Amino acid sequence: MLTWRRSQRQALESVDGAQLPVINSYPPRTAQAPFPPPREFAADEGAAEEFIRLFHAENPSAGPVEHRLREVMSEISMTGTYTHTSEELTFGARVAWRNSARCIGRLYWRSMRVRDRRHVETAEQVADECVGHLREAEQSGRIRPTITVFAPDRPGRPGPKIWNEQLIRYAGYREADGSVLGDPRYVDFTEMVRRWGWRGGAGTPFDVLPLVISAGQGTPKMFEVPEDAVVEVDLVHPSYPWFAEFGLRWHAIPAISNMCLEIGGICYPAAPFNGWYMGTEIGARNLGDADRYNLLEAVAVRLGLDTGHERTLWRDHALVELNVAVLHSFEAAGVTISDHHTESRRFLQHVEREEKAGRVCPADWTWIVPPMSGSATPVFHRYYDEAELSPAFVQHPEAVERGLGRLVN
Repeated sequence: MLTWRRSQRQALESVDGAQLPVINSYPPRTAQAPFPPPREFAADEGAAEEFIRLFHAENPSAGPVEHRLREVMSEISMTGTYTHTSEELTFGARVAWRNSARCIGRLYWRSMRVRDRRHVETAEQVADECVGHLREAEQSGRIRPTITVFAPDRPGRPGPKIWNEQLIRYAGYREADGSVLGDPRYVDFTEMVRRWGWRGGAGTPFDVLPLVISAGQGTPKMFEVPEDAVVEVDLVHPSYPWFAEFGLRWHAIPAISNMCLEIGGICYPAAPFNGWYMGTEIGARNLGDADRYNLLEAVAVRLGLDTGHERTLWRDHALVELNVAVLHSFEAAGVTISDHHTESRRFLQHVEREEKAGRVCPADWTWIVPPMSGSATPVFHRYYDEAELSPAFVQHPEAVERGLGRLVN
């Protein structure tokens, strides 16, 4: 079944008529500077020209490229930057997905819905639009690839930043005995937001973390994600009724939120985007990894497997059943998900299409090959071009640290 959760609310603020829960901005005296001072820079003219020429080459109806290039170069010389048209932004965001070497699900890159929110700059407005993104990306269980693009970095005026790795992630509570309730990946992030005033959720392994958003050089603020924006699937197994006793669930939308969208020399630091889940992302990695929910042994024991010897392949058996449960549960709930065999075939279709179009299709083998049954999928048995192309989604080191709660004391 589909379930919706309401996170604990604390204070409310009105943003353009909408009620958003605002928890607290952190006390500046308790934290280091969250990011360096604004940079004085000029947009790279070479990168700008390369993108404009690419846009016009793939969109002949856009008109003469030289005229647009003169506009862009003139704007850069006067302001140090330039503004993408709505059409350029949409194209750039979609091509950034097309160029994502680590993503196996790029066959439908042209279908990405682009929400242009460059006029939105305050933390409250960004939070509101992030919630809107989650609501619009899921309709009656159908997940649609969506990106919301906020204001870019400009000379001396950085754009807003979303600290969270994804718009929806679960807290990790460190227990007195050293164990973790919830997601161990986010223990530091959870402790950070609790120092800043978050009271925590209901104390379950699946308490949704608040969004942490900073606008420009402003101090970050925290916002609870309202219940109607958090679609979750309760995980059950088609053959083992006892599986439901684990009380597992997972959120339906994987919305990455701390990567910079770079288009033609312009960086959009807040541009959350989502596709839909491939089952192994949940069953093999989020729930199965030893440094995440680490459920393989618990499942193996309930299956009656001998966990005392590696040659029984108990981990492999448990991994398969975890993934069976994930795929079954999402399908039963009517929520979009894909299995790794289907997605592998689709990816090779994408590669073939790109090659027929005369384009390089960059791919990182270590990410494209699924985390289970790798050699049983067709993507395993070939080499790929690892070219770094632009536009692109880029993960900056400081964004990684923010997303894990490690940037401040």
